[in-house]
Amino acid sequence: MKTSGKVWLVGAGPGDISLLTLKAQHCIHQADVIIYDRLVNPKILEWAAKDCTLINVGKNPGNHCVPQHEINALLLHHARTHHNIVRLKGGDPYVFGRGAEEVECLVEERIPFEVVPGISSAIGGLACAGIPVTHRDLASGFHVVTGHTREGNQQQDWRQLARLHGTLVIVMGIANLPFICEELLMGGKSPNTPAAIVMSATRENQRRLTCTLGTLLSKAQEANIAPPALIVVGEVVSLSDRLSFIPEVTQTRYCESCS
Repeated sequence: MKTSGKVWLVGAGPGDISLLTLKAQHCIHQADVIIYDRLVNPKILEWAAKDCTLINVGKNPGNHCVPQHEINALLLHHARTHHNIVRLKGGDPYVFGRGAEEVECLVEERIPFEVVPGISSAIGGLACAGIPVTHRDLASGFHVVTGHTREGNQQQDWRQLARLHGTLVIVMGIANLPFICEELLMGGKSPNTPAAIVMSATRENQRRLTCTLGTLLSKAQEANIAPPALIVVGEVVSLSDRLSFIPEVTQTRYCESCS
C-alpha cells in the first residue's frame, strides 16, 4: 500500500529536556503530528510547529489512556494522511517502550519508519542520581528487567536473578516491590546488599532513596514511593553520595546511604 507519510519513533530521554538528542529535536520541529506518551516532558512539545497536531496517548499504571491497538491504528491513519509523524516515547523506544510492537505494525503495512534512540532512564536516570550501573571494582555488568509483565505472561525468575553478579536495575517495579524484595532474598541475595529507588529521574523533583535490600520495602512504604521510579540493587549504590552531582534541593534523600 502506497503511503505519503513516514513515522519516526523518537526517544524522549529520561525526563530532563536537555538530554534529548539533536536528531530527536529536529524530528519534533518537522513533525505534522506528534503522538506522545505520559512520561514525555511537556516542555518538549513546545518545540513543535504551531500547526502540529498533538495527540496524548499516555498510559498510567493499570489505566491505559489509549490501548495499544488504538495507538497502532492512530499511527497507520496519520501516516496515510500526513508527511511527518513522530511517535514520542519516554526513554528509548526499544527499552520496555513497546516500540518494536509499533514498528512491526508499520512494517506489515509497508509504512516507512525510522527509530531515533533516546537515553534510557535505566542508565541515564541512575547516573543523575550518582549511581553508575558498572564499576571496575564493584560491577562488571548490569541487568535491566521489568517488574511488570504482560497479563498472562510468566513472572520474572527473581530467585535466578538474585544469583547473577553485577547490578540489577528494575523498571516498572514499584507495584510489585513486596514480591520482588521477598523473591530476591529467597534467592540468596544478601539483605545487606546496597539498594536504591530513584523517583522522577533527571527531573526537577527527582528523589533518591538509598538503603539495603533488606530494608528497601519498609523504607519505600515510609517514603510513599510512587511511579515513575527505578529500583536498583547492587554494590554500585554505595557510590551514590560520592558521585551525585544534583543539588540536594532537587534530590531528596529519605534515609541514610548504605556504606
